Amino acid sequence: MTFLTFVFTLLMYLASSVFIIGLGYRIYILAKTPAPLKIPTMPAPINIKGVHIRMLKEVFLFSSLFKANKWIWLFGWLFHLGMFVVLFRHLRYFTEPVWSIVAIMQPIGVYMGFAMMIGLAGLWIRRIFVERIRYITNPSDHLMLGLLVGIAGTGLIMKYIAHSDIVAVKAYMLGLMYFDWQTIPADFFFMLHLLLVASLMIVFPFSKLLHAPGIFFSPTRNQVDNSREKRHLSPWAAKLDK
Repeated sequence: MTFLTFVFTLLMYLASSVFIIGLGYRIYILAKTPAPLKIPTMPAPINIKGVHIRMLKEVFLFSSLFKANKWIWLFGWLFHLGMFVVLFRHLRYFTEPVWSIVAIMQPIGVYMGFAMMIGLAGLWIRRIFVERIRYITNPSDHLMLGLLVGIAGTGLIMKYIAHSDIVAVKAYMLGLMYFDWQTIPADFFFMLHLLLVASLMIVFPFSKLLHAPGIFFSPTRNQVDNSREKRHLSPWAAKLDK
């Protein structure tokens, strides 16, 4: 095992551990946080079925963002759709044999990489040039966008400019999964890509990117508008009420 292989292998295991444990802990905290008030955003659904429909529209269509700002919705939806397809396309590096649906998605996934970059560019430009957004933007916001742009950019470079040995890349990734470590490809852009991915995994549980699972725990989205029919009590308040 070469020194670079040892370093990157250790880094990927560390990043994966921090990501899984950190994300699991943050989801646990979100699930345990009480919601003492009935505060669904109006117009709100009046039954559970309506809540499920609302959540599906929020997760897949960004419906509230569409109502608020069409331009932000367009760039945000492009980025998230592109990222989802690109991640799905990457399953070819972790499966052997490659699933049929993953093979079918390969040509589409290439173009979705450009959609991801366009979406990220629009969101980053907004944070730089829109005054009211720039005022509430923290350095961490630029860091997250920079990491995502770097990941997408290095991925496109490997596809169109400095081609990587995908056979060696797949052997390395499968080796990580099955603890059968293989030599990391001596490819600058692949190692940079992997370094950026590992960095994003490490900071993910402690950043605003936590809105991904957080949307499911938002009381403004997951509550039923039935305050007149049923008294709302959070678990801790219900114990005190007895």
